[in-house]
Amino acid sequence: MYKTLFRPLFFLIDAEKVHHVVVFFVKLANRIPGVGLLLRKCFTYRHPVLVTRVAGLEFPGKVGMAAGFDKNADFYNDFSVFGFSFVEIGTVTPLAQPGNPKPRLFRLPADRALINRMGFNNKGLDHAVKQLQSPQRKVLVGGNMGKNTATSNTNAADDYLKCFEALYDVVDYFVVNVSCPNIKDLDKLQDTESLGDILNTIMTARAKKELKKPVFLKISPDLSLKHLDETLELYRKTGLDGIVATNTTTSRTGLITSKDRISEIGSGGLSGNPLKERALEMVRYICKQSGNSIPVIASGGILTPADALDMIRAGASLVQVYTGFIYEGPFVVRRIDKAIAKSLLGLRK
Repeated sequence: MYKTLFRPLFFLIDAEKVHHVVVFFVKLANRIPGVGLLLRKCFTYRHPVLVTRVAGLEFPGKVGMAAGFDKNADFYNDFSVFGFSFVEIGTVTPLAQPGNPKPRLFRLPADRALINRMGFNNKGLDHAVKQLQSPQRKVLVGGNMGKNTATSNTNAADDYLKCFEALYDVVDYFVVNVSCPNIKDLDKLQDTESLGDILNTIMTARAKKELKKPVFLKISPDLSLKHLDETLELYRKTGLDGIVATNTTTSRTGLITSKDRISEIGSGGLSGNPLKERALEMVRYICKQSGNSIPVIASGGILTPADALDMIRAGASLVQVYTGFIYEGPFVVRRIDKAIAKSLLGLRK
């Protein structure tokens, strides 16, 4: 029903506007007594074989919501009814910022993809912290951290540290995001010296904490293998806890959508089905190079249970969806978890 009725209707509306409409109605439904519980029963699949321990955290299922969907930690509890075992909020920056001019989110239906150039639009760190102080947390929450656009790369580590310190008591894990292609010159923070400064700043701060919460690094699919090797070496030196692979891509290779339409849309990060093979390649490479010692959260091009299974078989511990949720609908998490459980049970026989 979603693909034949709701998705065609949604796709008639501007992508960013319909996002807010859907969020409104999901939040409204959760306020009706009993509806949240009913939705959770419909959309959630749990099995002991899916319980996964990563970096000291226990995840009840394999599927999480990728960063970018709940930028301000406004509805992580509400969307947990769709079966997500974790929700990554953000990207959060120290100060609120409007992001890039609209329109900035575009659908490519023929490719089952999105292009976005949102630009870290968010209500700021104070708002996110307030929202995350809910006493009725229903899902594990990750905090995806970035720098304000106005902050120079020279001072970027200060912004990441501000986010880290303020979020420390209200999230379960952290993700350092220096790989979003929609912030001017942010990609330059991926060089060894700049990234090392940010990671060392954060890990030094964590060393002073009594409770050590995991810190992950989100990487770009556009890294060369040489650059990826340098990043993995930096990962080992700084003592990070895992990698999220991958962010969106600037590549437009192999798209079905016409070149005129792509040119009309312009710049932005591409997500969805066209990203799958590159993301899978990077997951496989990281796991092979590290002897499966680096926990990987696969993110990018996961639209179907088959996509998720490919990532798990390549060595990923967990997977995240965003574009897949938009194209496949609210049952996608349940279908993925069920398929992974069936596969894992088959391997045990």
